[in-house]
Amino acid sequence: MSFPVIKGTSYSLFHAPEMTVHQGTNQTSERHKNPDSEHLKDIPKSLRSFDEVVKYPPNQVYIGNVKPEMLKCHKRPWYENPLAVANTDGPYGSIYAEDELIAFIKVVDVFDLVVLEDSFQKATKVKLENRKELQIIDKQLAKLDTKGVLFDELDKLVLEDGAEPMYHAGRLVGCVKKAHEFDAVLTSHVMFENLASKATAAINLLSMFAKTNLRPEEVDYIIEASEEACGDMNQRGGGNIAKAIGEVCGCVNATGSDTRSFCAGPVHALVQAAALVQSGVYKNVVVLAGGSTAKLGMNSKSHIEKGIPVLEDVLGTFAIHIGENDGVNPVIRTDAVGRHTIGAGSAPQAVITAIVTDPLDRVDISLKDVDKFSPELQNPEITVPAGAGDVPLSNYKMIAALGVKRGDFIKEDIDKIVNEKGMPGFAPTQGHIPSGVPYIGFARQEILNQNIKRAMIIGKGSLFLGRLTNLFDGVSFIMETNEGVQETTNVSKEEVRSIVAEALKNLAQNL
Repeated sequence: MSFPVIKGTSYSLFHAPEMTVHQGTNQTSERHKNPDSEHLKDIPKSLRSFDEVVKYPPNQVYIGNVKPEMLKCHKRPWYENPLAVANTDGPYGSIYAEDELIAFIKVVDVFDLVVLEDSFQKATKVKLENRKELQIIDKQLAKLDTKGVLFDELDKLVLEDGAEPMYHAGRLVGCVKKAHEFDAVLTSHVMFENLASKATAAINLLSMFAKTNLRPEEVDYIIEASEEACGDMNQRGGGNIAKAIGEVCGCVNATGSDTRSFCAGPVHALVQAAALVQSGVYKNVVVLAGGSTAKLGMNSKSHIEKGIPVLEDVLGTFAIHIGENDGVNPVIRTDAVGRHTIGAGSAPQAVITAIVTDPLDRVDISLKDVDKFSPELQNPEITVPAGAGDVPLSNYKMIAALGVKRGDFIKEDIDKIVNEKGMPGFAPTQGHIPSGVPYIGFARQEILNQNIKRAMIIGKGSLFLGRLTNLFDGVSFIMETNEGVQETTNVSKEEVRSIVAEALKNLAQNL
C-alpha cells in the first residue's frame, strides 16, 4: 500500500488587539448587556504590544523558531519572560501586525464591502508590497491603489448604516458594510468574521507557497477546516470558503470544499485529504484554516482579574500539503485512523480508547512505539487561569494511565512518559487551531531528521455546542517514517488489456 505523505506545512499568527476589544464575542456580548461594564473599561489597558506578542515564547514556537520542548525549561509565566531573540518570520510562517491584516481584508473582498480611510490605506499598501509572500498576488494588491474615504464618511457608515468598524491603534480606520438589507447571515459583523478568516488563511497559504516547493497552479483540491460558515438566509452554512481562498491565491486548477466538526474538523479534513490522494483522485491537496475573531479574548475577564495580560489577542492559521508518496516525506497511515464512533460513549477513557489505542491495535503498534502524541495543544497560560486546566497535560496523563492499564507502561513511569511523549501547549485558543495540527510541522521535520519515527495527531470536538446532539467527536492518524515508495497492487487498464490479449493469443494457439 502506497500511503500519502505530508509534503509541507505553514503556520502564521495575526496580532489583533483592537479586534479583541471590538469583535471578540465575549466583549460584544458584554457591550450589548452592560455597555458601562468595568471589563470593557479594563480590557484596553491589558492589551499587549506587537513587540510583546512577537517575543512571547509560545508564539515563537508556533511559527517554528523554537521547538515545543523548549517551553518545558523556559521560566514561567512566559508572558513575564519574553525571549531575548525573536523574529516575526519563522521556518513555518510569520507574525503579522493588525494594520496588515485590516488592509488584506480589503484585498480579499470581491463585493466592495470593505472601506478604508485613505491615509491608512496608502500606508498599509506599502507594508504589504514589501511582503515577499504577497508579491505573487500583486494584481490583487492593486485594490489598495483606489482612493480611500475620509474619516467623516467612514464614521457615518458605522454610526448610520450599521457597518462593522475596524480600528487600529485606537482610531477608526475602516469598516465592513452589510451584504444584504435584512439577511441575518449577511450582516456586517458576520461578513467581517468571514472576511477575516478568509484573509488570514489566504496569507498563510501564500506563505506556504513561498516556503515550500508547492506552486499555486499545482494544487488540485483545497479543504477548509475552520469553524466559520458562509452562506445566506436560504443556506446558512452552504458556502465554500475553500474555493474563495484558492481564488485569491492563484490556485487556478483547484476545486475544494469545507469540512466542519468543531475542534476535530482539521483532523477529519486531513484524513479526507489523505484518502483523496491515496485513491488517486487528486495529487496535491491542501488542508487549511483561517483564524476566528469570535474567539478573541474569550478568557480575558479571568485573565484581567488575575493581573494577566490579554493573551488571546492573536488569530492562528495553518496550511498542510498532502501529496503522493515520494519515498521521502512522512507517510499518513490510512490503515490506522482512529475515530470516536457514535456508540463509543462520551467518558474520557472511552474517547481516548477509541481514538488512540484502538487504531494502534489494528496495526499492531503499542503506545510505547509512538514517539510523540499531539492532542489539543492549548496554551496552559490561557486555560489554567480561566479554570479549564492544562488541557494537553490532562490528555497525556490519560494516555499514560491507559497505557498502564493495558500493560504498555508501569505506573511509576507515568510522569516520565508524559514528559517524553508529550509537550507543553503553545497554540492560541481558536477552537480548531490547537487540536492536533500545530505539531505536524515539527513532527514532519523531526521524522525527516530521524529524531523520531512516529507521531500521532489527535483531534477532539465538542459537538454538543451546536445543540443538536450531546455527543463528543474525535479522530486521529499516525504519521511515520517513509520506508520508500511502495508499489501499489492496483493493475492499470493497459496492463489488463495486455494480459487479456496475451491470454487470447495463447488460447488461439491451443485450439
